[in-house]
Amino acid sequence: MKFPEVVSVEQADQYEQVIDVRSPAEFALDHYPGAINCPVLDNEERIVVGTLYKQVSVFEAKKVGAALVARNIAKHLDEQFSKNPKEWTPLIYCWRGGNRSGAMTHILRQVGWRASQLDGGYKAFRRQVINELEILPGRFQWRVLSGETGSAKSRVLEGLAAAGAQVLDLEALACHKGSVLGILPDQPQPAQKMFETRIWDVLRKLDPARPVFVEAESKKVGQLRVPDHLFEQMTQHSTVFRIQASVAARVDFLIEDYHYFLADTDTLKQQLRHLVTLHGHEVIHHWCQQVDAAQWPELVGELLVRHYDPAYLKSSNNLFTGFATAHPLPADKLDGPGIARLVDQLLDLQG
Repeated sequence: MKFPEVVSVEQADQYEQVIDVRSPAEFALDHYPGAINCPVLDNEERIVVGTLYKQVSVFEAKKVGAALVARNIAKHLDEQFSKNPKEWTPLIYCWRGGNRSGAMTHILRQVGWRASQLDGGYKAFRRQVINELEILPGRFQWRVLSGETGSAKSRVLEGLAAAGAQVLDLEALACHKGSVLGILPDQPQPAQKMFETRIWDVLRKLDPARPVFVEAESKKVGQLRVPDHLFEQMTQHSTVFRIQASVAARVDFLIEDYHYFLADTDTLKQQLRHLVTLHGHEVIHHWCQQVDAAQWPELVGELLVRHYDPAYLKSSNNLFTGFATAHPLPADKLDGPGIARLVDQLLDLQG
């Protein structure tokens, strides 16, 4: 296989390693799936060179930038690449396929590695993600898993994936459980662009001949927006299944699933106060008292009946055309065996 000096985004998967040479701040916002960050200019150096470019001259910026880039590439050669064999095939990209990735690619090729530069850089990759998110969702048969809060939908999706079914787990990709109490401890949500890249990376690997299971989400998962075309396919062109579990079963599941809130009552009360405009100060004060008294079944039961269930039913009826006629999935319990039974039912019905 030939490895030319410059290649297109469509050829990226041919390379055994993708290297993003942009600054750590750029990399954190979004990057090619699986890429490693080996910046040729760090966050501060990029600002210095950019300031020289705008306020002094292109020549001064290039002179300072070249020295910084050379030192950083030398560091990566010593610390990251020195043990790679001659057959190593890295793909290098920067913001738009210019000087930063060009310098790294040139030096790696001079060493003898089969390095290539991504034509158009990250900007070209980002355009492909945007374009394909307008096409890919329409290729699949969507199976939407609905059910009131606490119905173990995410656990069922995990079980389906483990059984070999095709799954798009938006909450896992968004690092959020999709409600006012959906924040995950020590797991901040990714940037919107990264969320879209993660969705694209899952969709491009799926088989259009097989159905894809997804949870019935609203337009936003935490602070992140579900791409428009995907959301349209999920809500308007899907088969909907609905887990039907009792309040008691859901209370038991939620107390186990949100155990970290029970250990961090200050954060829990802070999140509950976000509901004051919907339920008033008296109700929120009552719920906070239940938190202080560790009255978990009572608190969770009231939250479901007074807040989550009415909001979920209203939203689902408005958003999902198939919700009113959803295929019922009765569940007496939402423990391990109960979730396994739901997985088996869905696998039997997926055709």
